[in-house]
Amino acid sequence: MTERLAADAAGIAHAAELLRAGELVAFATETVYGLGADATNASAVAAIYEAKGRPRFNPLISHFPDADAAFRHAAADARAREAAQAFWPGPLTLVLPRRDESDIAALATAGLSSVAVRVPGHGIARALLAATGRPVAAPSANRSGRLSPTRPAHVIAGLEGRIAAILESGACEVGLESAIVDLTGATPVLLRPGGISRETLEAVLGPVSIASEMGAAVKAPGMLASHYAPVLPMRLGATAPEDGEAWLGFGIEPPTLPPVSRNLSPAGDLVEAAARLFDSLHELDAAAELAGLQRIAVARVPERGLGAAINDRLARAAAPRS
Repeated sequence: MTERLAADAAGIAHAAELLRAGELVAFATETVYGLGADATNASAVAAIYEAKGRPRFNPLISHFPDADAAFRHAAADARAREAAQAFWPGPLTLVLPRRDESDIAALATAGLSSVAVRVPGHGIARALLAATGRPVAAPSANRSGRLSPTRPAHVIAGLEGRIAAILESGACEVGLESAIVDLTGATPVLLRPGGISRETLEAVLGPVSIASEMGAAVKAPGMLASHYAPVLPMRLGATAPEDGEAWLGFGIEPPTLPPVSRNLSPAGDLVEAAARLFDSLHELDAAAELAGLQRIAVARVPERGLGAAINDRLARAAAPRS
């Protein structure tokens, strides 16, 4: 059963304790209710996808109590600092290069070298983030494909029993997701329209391009494209590795394994497999190249629960390269 917490000091403290313990907590921002998890805990992030029934591992936005905390994980240039000064706290997400020292889980960034960060314009949310003391990944607190929640009742209707708690703070003021701006390139790119208009953004950042006009790759929620792919090609649905292949397993292993192998979950746990997916791909890619292997063989993953999202990600990673 999902706990319903009052937005007072005791409720905030308990919600922060749950987040640090790897549990899921819904909380209000000025835009919509977010489904929060410790962004540094890959298993907690995987549980977000499980609770939402999310069809693929889109990058998630990590939330912070202030800009200084955000920029300890994201490398901010002058443009980012100007945008933060103008719009934070508020409904703006910035996509920036991820700092090497950041401990945000690869699953939260969909294996990308960039990270999406935001400081919400909601006092209770910032108090929760400060009390948690860690980045909090938080997509909208709804079942995937459903209407975004702007009231506690919306969250309960979709996620009752699927999450540990909801910190109830009434209705959201903006009711529209944050605008997302990519600042990893020379020109700012609006990846998702939201609570701040393009014209308002351009008053601070100068000309802002539109992702749909550029065929931009996925760097944030709400976009469609492939994410991280290994350097080596992949063979999906394998029952055993062949000569010259590394192995990415799931569940019971074949009798003979190559020297370069990983198992997403020896116990066949899809949440554990999701949490390990991107790290395993990175590790296999690097080790297999060093070992002179030509391909990564991937075991079958069942098409149920998070298995559908894992298979979606693997199919994109294995797609033909241009």
